[in-house]
Amino acid sequence: MKLSLFCMSICFCTSLSAQELADIHLQVVPRTDDEAARVSAVTALATSFHAAQPFEANSAGAATVRAMTNANAFSQPSGNISFEDELTFKVGNGMFRKLWVSSPSSTLASDGLGPLYNARSCQRCHVKDGRGHPPEGLQDNAISMLLKVSVPTDTSELAQVIEGYIATLPEPTYGTQMQDFSLAGHPAEYTLQIDYEEIEVPLSGNETAYLRRPVYTATDLGYGPLHPDAVLSPRVAPQMIGLGLLEAIPAANILALADPEDANGDGISGRPNIVWSAEFAQPMLGRFGLKAGSPTVREQSAAAFAGDIGISTPLFPAAWGECTEAQPDCRAAPHGDGDERGFEIDAEGLDLVTFYSRNLAVPARRNVDDPFVLRGKEVFYTIGCTSCHQPSFVTHRLVDQPEQSFQLIWPYTDMLLHDMGPGLADNRPEARASGSEWRTPPLWGIGLTEQVSGHTYFLHDGRARSLLEAVLWHGGEAQAQRDAVMSMPPQDREALLTYLESL
Repeated sequence: MKLSLFCMSICFCTSLSAQELADIHLQVVPRTDDEAARVSAVTALATSFHAAQPFEANSAGAATVRAMTNANAFSQPSGNISFEDELTFKVGNGMFRKLWVSSPSSTLASDGLGPLYNARSCQRCHVKDGRGHPPEGLQDNAISMLLKVSVPTDTSELAQVIEGYIATLPEPTYGTQMQDFSLAGHPAEYTLQIDYEEIEVPLSGNETAYLRRPVYTATDLGYGPLHPDAVLSPRVAPQMIGLGLLEAIPAANILALADPEDANGDGISGRPNIVWSAEFAQPMLGRFGLKAGSPTVREQSAAAFAGDIGISTPLFPAAWGECTEAQPDCRAAPHGDGDERGFEIDAEGLDLVTFYSRNLAVPARRNVDDPFVLRGKEVFYTIGCTSCHQPSFVTHRLVDQPEQSFQLIWPYTDMLLHDMGPGLADNRPEARASGSEWRTPPLWGIGLTEQVSGHTYFLHDGRARSLLEAVLWHGGEAQAQRDAVMSMPPQDREALLTYLESL
């Protein structure tokens, strides 16, 4: 990376004035003044709650699909996809579901697993393209949950390029992510141990909620002790729907919602995460990951291949995945990089997975006109949840992505970082995100979590066992909203949760 040369050529600072750089991965047709005015009108916050807003039921615009009643609700292609591209989607699904095997193997198109890994396929973490969960009981494992790890440092070239970048280093032995599975002859890096403390939370109407506070320990360390300053961040796999639409939201619209100094005095101080793109060799707006640490769907996919499965790609070409210099046997193990492919998954394969991930459809809303749902919507808006969970956007008009082009979407996220207080802090920075900041997660599809994933675990580490628990963990910038939920009449609290379940 020619960081010093880049720093001399452009200042990519908090304001992100270089709009074209933020959206460089998209082929965009600029909006006319008339279109901009129409977009502003259609995305204005609701002020009346007697009926649903126009098009509110179509969460993903023309890309919306009918809400299925089985576990495949998150596994459908965009509703506006062409017949030809649906075939591409299905081939990408095959790559997403592929079980990778160790090298050497007669299965040359699928070898290269590990040697250290968290799962053998994308689908093993994102089961049915849904949300992961922490292990529950002795018979469960942490296959859809992982630990990010880093150590603090005072120096970083990226800190010279990206204003506000928080310098960290990979843990010297274990890298940036810990793998709990391994090939024969290689010790796994760790076993995840979670201990919970139950917390009682009194609510209005003589009701009581119970939260569980987790304590995480990396046990059975396979390569010696962790660095004494190592910081661990547990993450469950997020749901996959609507990623291409989130990628197509104009960066200018996201940045317009940022208020780092809380100029309007509402207590909400959203900030964009700015990250270094391995794909484009420059800073870009972070959009994906729990702390918005990745700028594009393609780069996020490649990083998961490297860190989760140990598979090399053109973006992350190390054949040994996450193995560090302190793990020489791991680096020296056979791998699947052949002369013919060049990488364990080549550019064509990565593009297929990217296309699949971009086009996993968002199901339609349910019960949008139900009076109790509308009352819950009014509560959601009135107490200020929309300050972070921005209801709607209109995506870029795109030359080569018709499924995502110029769609009115309802993701309920501002794509920005917010300080959620000490209760949810992992204390691990990521690019410009501090140890207590998280990207606002999209809420679309959240009411189908149990149907798709078989559980109702929420938040970055799955500690919340219900939507109510997830709300009650909100602190920091969302403390006022949490307190409002605790003190409101129980019927309003029930209406709010019913509204969330309709998304």
